[in-house]
Amino acid sequence: MKNNKIRVCVIGSGRAGMIHARNFARSVPYAEIAAMSDPVEEAAVNACKELGIDKYFLDYKDVLNDESIDAVVVVTPTVFHKEIVTAAAAAGKHILCEKPMAMNETECSDMIAACDENKVKLQIGFMRRFDESFRHAKERIDSGEIGDVVCVKSVTHGPSTPRSWMYDIRKSNGPLAEVSSHDIDALHWYAGSYIKEVYAIAGNYRCPDAADEFPDFYDNVLVTARFKNNMQGLIDGAQGVQYGYDSRVEIVGTHGIIFVGKNQNYSVLTCSPNGISTPFVKSWQNLFIDAYKLEDQKFIESILEDKAPEVTGTDGLEAVKVVNAGNTSIIEKRPVTL
Repeated sequence: MKNNKIRVCVIGSGRAGMIHARNFARSVPYAEIAAMSDPVEEAAVNACKELGIDKYFLDYKDVLNDESIDAVVVVTPTVFHKEIVTAAAAAGKHILCEKPMAMNETECSDMIAACDENKVKLQIGFMRRFDESFRHAKERIDSGEIGDVVCVKSVTHGPSTPRSWMYDIRKSNGPLAEVSSHDIDALHWYAGSYIKEVYAIAGNYRCPDAADEFPDFYDNVLVTARFKNNMQGLIDGAQGVQYGYDSRVEIVGTHGIIFVGKNQNYSVLTCSPNGISTPFVKSWQNLFIDAYKLEDQKFIESILEDKAPEVTGTDGLEAVKVVNAGNTSIIEKRPVTL
């Protein structure tokens, strides 16, 4: 720690990585962006120029050898998360790891164990828990306003087609991981229980280029879930829908219902001879910008106050278990018990 500030290095300078980096550069009290790490030098240099810093690393291992770095944010493809997080923990760095946490339950368990052993914080990047509307809904559930939760339904539709590396679900864990991890965590959070059984169906409707080489790839998925407390859950996930970024949750209680999320970019409704229209949210980057900011602030808080992060490694592990069970259900066409 320098000048009473947590010095952070973001590992990965893509879209989500730069959201975190900008927050630490401008918006997070008691923290500062100290460095960036990216194997592509041009990307690392451009990130540093935007952030007004000089230090960057091409190899994440060099970050861990820098004693001036207190914490890292891991924003790389999922397949690298376990390696980086366990190494960062061994180096004594606190860690904010983007979702999905890892590829499988064993990797998640190894990451949790490494952080526990080295007494560093591990927070998983489920930023919806830090969105104002999502948090307000949780408060109303906890207050008993709708009685006991009976069913949680979550929708995430992304506008863009998947990147080609996502086609191989053995490497990406598919849209259930890349898109629906947030939905899985929302179900866990609102139901107050982890999922114990899933049945999933899926299909490839928008990515014909993937069909021949990757017959298991899907861009549309529906999941029915049962929780350990016997409540119910539904997930509707899709990629390449084109119309905009759509994120909504419905919580049904014993005597009420809560609707969460908005899809209008502005509270504007236009009526004209051409019909009725309202601008739709284009990207998760627009919709959850403030949630990312609070997420980063809470990460630093957990370090300074030596308290458990609001989203733990166990939350990440339970989501990964559901992803893997869902993919098994899709392939084997049967319900899967976790």
